[in-house]
Amino acid sequence: MDAGIVGLPNVGKSTLFNALTLSKAAQAANYPFCTIEANTGMVIIPDGRLDRITKYIPPKKVIPAVMKLVDIAGLVKGASKGEGKGNDFLDDIRNVDAILHVVRCFEDPNVIHVDGRVNPLADIDIIELELMLSDQQTLEKAMKKAERAAKIGDKEAQVRLAAMQKCAEHLAKDEPLRKLKLTEDENKAIKSLGLMTAKPILYIANVDENDLEGQGPMVQQVREFATKIGASVVPVCAKLESELVDLEGAERAEMLESLGLKEPGLAAVAREAYRTLGLQSYFTAGEKEVRAWTVEAGAKAPQAAGVIHTDFEKGFIRAEIYSLEDLEQYKSEKEIRAAGKMRTEGKEYVMRDGDICHFLVNK
Repeated sequence: MDAGIVGLPNVGKSTLFNALTLSKAAQAANYPFCTIEANTGMVIIPDGRLDRITKYIPPKKVIPAVMKLVDIAGLVKGASKGEGKGNDFLDDIRNVDAILHVVRCFEDPNVIHVDGRVNPLADIDIIELELMLSDQQTLEKAMKKAERAAKIGDKEAQVRLAAMQKCAEHLAKDEPLRKLKLTEDENKAIKSLGLMTAKPILYIANVDENDLEGQGPMVQQVREFATKIGASVVPVCAKLESELVDLEGAERAEMLESLGLKEPGLAAVAREAYRTLGLQSYFTAGEKEVRAWTVEAGAKAPQAAGVIHTDFEKGFIRAEIYSLEDLEQYKSEKEIRAAGKMRTEGKEYVMRDGDICHFLVNK
């Protein structure tokens, strides 16, 4: 699963993308459409639990979880009608699983705003409107095809058509589809359409260096808006984060301390993006490696085993699982077993975030 980072031109989107993916690419020029094609990169998910595990099970290497991030060039008003690079950019958004919307929440006369003023809620409205208009167009085309199939008795087409009609009626009220409750069958019926306003969204408020915690009025406006649609907001200073990426070890620690920060703001962005995608981690731990593996929330044990190797899901027998708290209490897997805290779980076990696992499989 991957997330797409979107926003109007010159909101700091590509700067954040480069920092998140540890890209050393030169800073983009300060003008609209500087990102011509969707770029992709892998983002490390910072997880302090890895350090806690390795304290008791020292490995040769530590492998954190990662997620794929797509940098989508800046959208503008009229994108749904082909303005700018509209159609191509909308297709890029349609293909991701979640949206990270970067919103400018700082004033700087040296950084041009595409509309000539800084107004985060107006920026959000522009993006939302373009995505809703594009979704309406997608539904109109798909409904014509579904109507023809439904008339000749195609049951699946009838379910699909009903779900699409419900979506179209909701969009007609100027409401994004993420606010519409659909049944599991309805969601399955329209999944292939890639409706953009149905995707989970995270707002990244790009702040200046004097408002790192996002307490300013512009960020508060974004928070109030996000609360209404059940979304989260993470404040981050793209300019500062791009500087931190170029520092190493002691220099980075010194700069963070001088700013009163425990970690770069990008760590919070990465973790919240991971959560927005509906993902969680489980761990495997041994002398060779301690590793975080990514699964969707709600995944069962065989699916989790299949992340390591597809044959593990097919040959799954059982899982042996313990918690990080057990490891910290008993200090070793041997003592965890001796205390009867090593759980044996079968095919119906739903994975918990942070489980430490051994999988037994038929080979």
